[in-house]
Amino acid sequence: MKKFLTVIGIIAIIATLSMAFPKTALTDSQSDTTQISQSAPVAADDGIDEVEAATGGLKKFFAYTGFANVTSGHLIMLVVGLFFIFLAIRYDYEPLLLIPIGVGILIGNIPFMLDAGLKLGIYESGSVMNYLYFGVTAGIYPPLIFLGIGAMTDFSSLISNPKLMLLGAAAQLGIFATFLGALILGFHPAEAGAIGIIGGADGPTAIFLSSKLANGINILPDGTTVKNLIGPIAIAAYSYMALVPVIQPPIMRLLITKKERQIKMKSPRAVSKLEKILFPIIGLIFTAFISPSSLPLLGMLFFGNLLKESGVTKRLADTARNALIDIVTIILGLTVGASTQADIFLTSESILIFVLGAASFMVATAGGLLFAKVMNLFLSDDNKINPLIGAAGVSAVPDSARVVHVEGLKSNPNNHLLMHAMAPNVSGVIGSAVAAGILLSYLL
Repeated sequence: MKKFLTVIGIIAIIATLSMAFPKTALTDSQSDTTQISQSAPVAADDGIDEVEAATGGLKKFFAYTGFANVTSGHLIMLVVGLFFIFLAIRYDYEPLLLIPIGVGILIGNIPFMLDAGLKLGIYESGSVMNYLYFGVTAGIYPPLIFLGIGAMTDFSSLISNPKLMLLGAAAQLGIFATFLGALILGFHPAEAGAIGIIGGADGPTAIFLSSKLANGINILPDGTTVKNLIGPIAIAAYSYMALVPVIQPPIMRLLITKKERQIKMKSPRAVSKLEKILFPIIGLIFTAFISPSSLPLLGMLFFGNLLKESGVTKRLADTARNALIDIVTIILGLTVGASTQADIFLTSESILIFVLGAASFMVATAGGLLFAKVMNLFLSDDNKINPLIGAAGVSAVPDSARVVHVEGLKSNPNNHLLMHAMAPNVSGVIGSAVAAGILLSYLL
């Protein structure tokens, strides 16, 4: 922590010096020129020209450095980027996401001279980061992430106990509640829809929907352009995904009694290979008929799962769940982080998005927990479910399921809920994608 504070102090000192340096350099050069003219009135014009040229070169060099172009906004975002990296390394909070995003924030907020044709910024046409960012704005990266997730996911727990899918649906309450809240706060319906999806705690889905609805490109009916909210929405979604172990446990303890937390569930039944193969095929067709707009996400999710379960495409499944998803995660994290350019990101809308996102995530967690309690009213004593697994209905796979498992063990050391919690967890992924498709159909 001391080293972290030292880095912050160095940055602040450099910023202070940079504000004073240009003026000092100019005063010194003027003073030197005056002394030369007084002591040597017949000095050669060539000597004066060389001094002026050297001084002008130094001034131009300094004008292109980050010290001359730094603002308080840049410094704030640099601290945010360093904080993300600190959380990932020190506390192991989603390091595969927060480290690329944190470095991306640093890259996106290194100050440079704007409109100088350097092609450095992520929003400058022709820059390397702008080309990489195209995969975000065009919605290319999220489906590829879903392909890898599908190749990693085992739907056995959901297939063995299909009623738990309802918990994944109930947790989507946060999405629509936040959508209404954003409308009340004055956001356009398209922007509100993109903000609401944060409640699903699914970063790729949030990026996909915001790239379609709040991309800074679409023209609204009144002739104005929709706000570019991709950066704030993506950062909020991934931040709350990383903070699942911090946010969810207090809500669980508040809404679920100790007696309910001790409920032991029956072991999931064995699932046949045929069921595992049929599930992604039937799931693809069924969800696509309900919400065709979710096809880019769910089509890739179920395709990846079929690669895994078919048993005849092992190489493709291995590529999808390892090399492919790792590469896309690196590029996605860097570009999303770099999109938080200070002049774009540090707005009042960003603050509202983070507040709404937090509320959305908490409502989603509470919705899953409360619906699980309601389900128990209609189930026999032998088939009751532990309401804690309702919190896993959000799409933070597998973090929410792990948090549920840990909380269950605290109440009963012999109560292993991980496999049970994975059912609403994976159904939450499907549910958030379906919700995104519904919002896209109505608001685009």
